[in-house]
Amino acid sequence: MNQVENKGRAIALLPIGVFLVIFLGSGIVTGDFYAMPAIVAFLIALAVAFMQNKQLSFAEKLSVISKGVGDENIITMSLIFLCAGGFSGAVTAAGGVESTVNFGLSVLPSNVAVAGLFVIGCFISVSMGTSMGTIAALAPIAVGISEKTGYEMAICIGAVVCGAMFGDNLSMISDTTIAAVKTQGCEMKDKFKANFLIVLPAAVITIIILFMITRNGSYEITEALTYNLWQVVPYVLVLVGALIGINVFIVLISGTILSLIVGVATGTLAASEMFSVIGEGVTGMYDITVISIVVACIVSLVKEYGGIQFILNLIKSRISGRRGGELGIAGLSLLVDACTANNTVAIVMAGPIAKEICEEFDIDPKRSASLLDIFTSVGQGLIPYGAQLLSAATLTALTPFEIIPYLYYPILMAISAICFILFRKERKRM
Repeated sequence: MNQVENKGRAIALLPIGVFLVIFLGSGIVTGDFYAMPAIVAFLIALAVAFMQNKQLSFAEKLSVISKGVGDENIITMSLIFLCAGGFSGAVTAAGGVESTVNFGLSVLPSNVAVAGLFVIGCFISVSMGTSMGTIAALAPIAVGISEKTGYEMAICIGAVVCGAMFGDNLSMISDTTIAAVKTQGCEMKDKFKANFLIVLPAAVITIIILFMITRNGSYEITEALTYNLWQVVPYVLVLVGALIGINVFIVLISGTILSLIVGVATGTLAASEMFSVIGEGVTGMYDITVISIVVACIVSLVKEYGGIQFILNLIKSRISGRRGGELGIAGLSLLVDACTANNTVAIVMAGPIAKEICEEFDIDPKRSASLLDIFTSVGQGLIPYGAQLLSAATLTALTPFEIIPYLYYPILMAISAICFILFRKERKRM
C-alpha cells in the first residue's frame, strides 16, 4: 500500500455525504424525514461511488462490490433478517402479542401501572424484536392508563417508548442486534450478556423514577383482558434458546413452527393461512435486507478508495487506547443514527468502520457490537424525527417534543454506557 493509501482519501467519503445531504435535505425541506425512501438515497449514493476513481474500470468496481456483498457476515445477516421476519409474522398471527400484553397488564398492581408499562414494553420488545411493533401494541393501553389515572399522556407514552427501545437494543431477533453482531463478528449470546450488563442499571433507575412520579395513581381494568399462556411460549423459546447459545437459525425456525402449531391449536390461526402469515412477515424485512446489500456495496467501494482508512486515521489522531476507541465507536454510532434516523441502517453503515477500530485498538467484538447497538438506540430513542417518536406522537395526538422530557431510559442508557467505558477495568483479550 502506498503513502497516499496509508493516509486515506477524504473524497472517498463523498457517496456517504451525498446520501446524508439527500436524505436529510428532503426531510428538512418537506418536514417529513421519511418522505425520501432510504433505499432511493442509497442507490443515488451508490451511483456516485461508481462515478469516482477512474483508475478502476466498471468491471473492476463490480468485482469489488461483489466481494463486499458476498461477505459471510452480509449473507448471514440477510438470511437472519428474513427468518426473523417469518417468526414475527407467525407469532403475531398466532395471538402472541395480544396475549403477552394482556397477561402483563392482568398481573400488574394498579399503583405501578406506568412503571409497569415500561416493564411490559421491555418484555414485548425483547420478544418481538421491534420497537415500532411494541409502540403500536401498547400506545392504546398508555392512553387508557392516562385517562384512568389522570397522569399526563406524555408520561405514559414515554414509558412505552422507553420499554420499546430496551428490547430494540437487546432482542435476539431485532434487526439492530442482528446487524451489530454480524458486522462485528461475535456471537449473539455474548453480545447480549455484555449489552445487558451495561443497560441494566439504566433500566432499574428508569423503573424507580417512573414509580416515584406516578406511585399515587391508580388504574382499574374495566374490560376483560383475555390471554393464553401457550401463545407466549414461542417468545420464551426464542429468548431462552438464543441465550443458551443455540444456533440463531434453529431458534428462529423452531419459534416459527411452534407459533404456527400454537396458533392452529388455539384457533387464532387457520391452517390455510400458515404460509401466508410467514410470507407477510418475511416481506416486512425486504427493505432492510435490500438496504443492507446496497450499503455493503457502497462501503466496499468507499473502503477500496481509501475512505475507511481516512476515518480511521482521523479517529486515531484524536483518541488513544482502548477506551478512546470505544468512545470513538460510541460517537460514530450516535452521529450516523442522527443523520439517518434509522438505527439499523446506522449500524450497517458504521459497522465496518467500528470493526476496523476494534482491530486497531484491540477491542472485543462483543463490546463493539454492544456499543453500536446501544448508541444508535440512544439516538433513535431521542431524535424527534425518528420513526419511534413520530409513531408514538401520532397514536396519542402529542408532539415528539412533549414526549422527549420523559424518555429517561435512552438518556440513562447513554450515561451508563459512558460510565462503563470510562471506569470499567480493562482486560487484555485472549
